Amino acid sequence: MSAYGVINRPQRTSYLPTTLWDSPRVEPDLGTPSFVTIHHIDRAAVERVQTGLFNYLYSTFANEVDKGLTYPQEDISDPAAFGAYFFGGDVLVGIAGKGDPPAIKSELEVRGVREIEQSLDVARNGRTWEECVAGFYYVKPNYPGRSSHICNAGFMVPPSQRGSGYGRILAKSYLHYAPALGYKASVFNLVYNNNVASVKLWEALNFTKAGLIPKAGRLKRMDGEGEEYVDAIVFYKSFEET
Repeated sequence: MSAYGVINRPQRTSYLPTTLWDSPRVEPDLGTPSFVTIHHIDRAAVERVQTGLFNYLYSTFANEVDKGLTYPQEDISDPAAFGAYFFGGDVLVGIAGKGDPPAIKSELEVRGVREIEQSLDVARNGRTWEECVAGFYYVKPNYPGRSSHICNAGFMVPPSQRGSGYGRILAKSYLHYAPALGYKASVFNLVYNNNVASVKLWEALNFTKAGLIPKAGRLKRMDGEGEEYVDAIVFYKSFEET
């Protein structure tokens, strides 16, 4: 268990360092390197300093919920409900960048993680949040009390940023940040098997299929014609594997 704790946390006074990740995205101006910086944030700081970011995260998530394809919620029209759900744990946001990457403060031996010193505003570089947010996710306990060392996470890549490899960057950063927050393992309770990209991603990152829940989700059909019941996979990964 880290000093950050994983459940019933006091008001946070420190945050995990920002990290730098190479991006596979091909920029229109060929030869320009691109990257993503991952920032550990909280709602209070976002609402106080990063004007509009909370609203952008909320609207992106609410639109995804309305599609009825990936998350179990049927409605999250209240921003307060989004805040309670998504910011009920630790939140990480990825900011896309290109050109010369920030200077590396330190490079960790494990997984080649590169720590940098860069604020969200510097990473944003005058752009709108729609232009620069590559994705975001929360990390929080999957169970209470004596099992709170096992975490869960929820990921979101804005539709305009999909197909750029950002989902894989977020997933790989999760394998760094979740253990750094003190968690020993991860469980994803409901990865609907119609979400092919997510299933392939967690398989590629050596998550174990711990179970299958038949007809776990009553989801909207891809063609928009009614609803259907969809199976869900339970994925597990230990962060203590050698």
